[in-house]
Amino acid sequence: MIPGFFAWMTILFPLWGAFLIPKAVAYFVIAFLIYWLYQSFKSAILAVIGYFKIQTAITTDWQQLFQENFRSFWLKYNQIHHVIVISSYKEPVEVIEMAIGSLAAQKEISLKKIHVILGQEERAGKENNQKTIDYFSKKYKHVFGDFIFTEHPSDIVGETAGKHSNERFAAQYFKKNYVDTGKYDIDYLTLTSCDVDTLFNSKYFAALTYNFASNPSRYQRFWQSPIFWHNNINQVPSLIRMTGILGNVIHIANIQEPDGLFFNYSCYSSSFRLIDQSGYWDPDMIPEDWHIFLQAFFATGGKAAVEPIFLPTVVDAPDGKNYFAALKNRYTQCVRHAWGAIDIPYAIEQSRQHPEIPLLTRSLRIFKLIQTHFIWSSNWFILTLGTSLPVILNPKFFQTTFGYNLPKISNIILTICLIPLVTLIILDWKLRPERQKKGFFNIVKNILQWPFMPIATLTMSVLPGLQSHTKMFLGQKLEYKTTLKKK
Repeated sequence: MIPGFFAWMTILFPLWGAFLIPKAVAYFVIAFLIYWLYQSFKSAILAVIGYFKIQTAITTDWQQLFQENFRSFWLKYNQIHHVIVISSYKEPVEVIEMAIGSLAAQKEISLKKIHVILGQEERAGKENNQKTIDYFSKKYKHVFGDFIFTEHPSDIVGETAGKHSNERFAAQYFKKNYVDTGKYDIDYLTLTSCDVDTLFNSKYFAALTYNFASNPSRYQRFWQSPIFWHNNINQVPSLIRMTGILGNVIHIANIQEPDGLFFNYSCYSSSFRLIDQSGYWDPDMIPEDWHIFLQAFFATGGKAAVEPIFLPTVVDAPDGKNYFAALKNRYTQCVRHAWGAIDIPYAIEQSRQHPEIPLLTRSLRIFKLIQTHFIWSSNWFILTLGTSLPVILNPKFFQTTFGYNLPKISNIILTICLIPLVTLIILDWKLRPERQKKGFFNIVKNILQWPFMPIATLTMSVLPGLQSHTKMFLGQKLEYKTTLKKK
C-alpha cells in the first residue's frame, strides 16, 4: 500500500495545501525541483561517462585482456560455461531467432561454452511448441554446447504464469540434469536471463567471462548491461519512442550510480551458484528481476551486488498491430513493471528477519525501492500542477512575494533542466545503429516529437505506474500479459 498511499498524498497535497498551507506546498515543490535538477545533471554526466566506457568496451579484445591481466585467484578462461534461459510464450520463430542468432554470433569465446535453454509454456500448446523445437533443432543442431528445450507445466500449485516461473523451471531442469549429474561444475557456470527479442552484443559473453573469472566475489554478483530499445525504435509511435529514448540513456547512468544501489533488470547475468543459493526465481512473483536480486541480497547476508558490463543489449520497443494497439501494449507493460512495488513489503519483512545485515545496508535498499516507485507515479504532477496550483487556487498567496515568484523560480529551474535533457537525446542518437539514423523524414520526426514529451511521460509512464500502485493500494491483483514482439 505504501507507493499508492504516498503517490496520492503527493498528488492531492497541492490541491488542499493551496488553501491551508500554500507556503509549505511552495517549499515542497521548490525542494523537489532542485532535487530533479540535481538528478538530471547527474544522469547526464554519468551517461556521457558511460558513453565513452561503451566505446572502450566495444573495441576491447576480452580474451587478450584476460591473458594480459590473469592472476592466480582467477578462474581459467576455458573453464567457464554460460547458461542462457530464454523465456518464450507463443512467439513466432523469427522473433525467437533474434536472441538465439545473437548468441550464435558471439566472438572471442567458443560457442561450445554456451548452453541455451529455450523455456516454452505448456499452455502454448503442443503443436506450437513442437514447431519451434523442430525449427531450432535443425538450424542450431551442432552450434552450441547444448540446446535444451523445456516445457513449463501449467498446473504447478502456487505458481503464477510469467517469465519468473518459466525460467525457474528451466534453470532447475538444467541443475538437475546437467549439474547434479556431474556434467558441469556449478562453480564455473554463469546464468543469464533474457527475453526472445534480446540482441546481445557480439562480445557480451567474452566480457562476462572476463568479469566472472576475475572477480573474487563472483558468487555474489549480478552483471548488467545497458538495455536499449534500438531494434525498432523508429517503427513505434512517438509517445513510446520518447519514453524509450530517455530510459535508454538514463539506464547507462543508473548502472554507474556512486551509491551502488542499482538493481539488475530485464536481461541480466549472475553466477549459477548465486541463483541456486537464492532458491531460484519465486514462482508467484511476476516482476522477477529486482526481486531475484533481493532474494540474493538477503540470502548472502547483504553481500550481493550488481556490476556493469558496458556492452549494450538491444531489445524491441513495445509494438502492436496498429498505432493504438502499440500504445496499449506499452501501457500494459509499464503497469506490469510498476507492479514491482510489491518488493517493498518483501524487503521490509526480509530485513526484519536478517538482523545480521547492517541496519544501514538494509535501510538503503528499502529506501531505493520506495524512492523509485514514489517518483515514478508522482513526479509529473509535482513538476506540472505543483508549480501552478498554489497560485491559481489561492489568489491571496499569489499576491505575496513568494507566491508571485514561485512560477518564475519553477520555470527557471525547469528551463535549466533542458540542458541535460538535450545531452541525453544526443547520446541516444549517437548510440543508435546506423540504419536507425538514416532518412530526412526520420531525422525530422525524431526532432519534432520532443514538444510532446510531457504527454508521453504522463501516458506511457506516470499513469500506468499510478494505476499499478493504486491497484495494490486497493488490494487488487495483476494478471501477467506478455508484451507483443514484432519482427
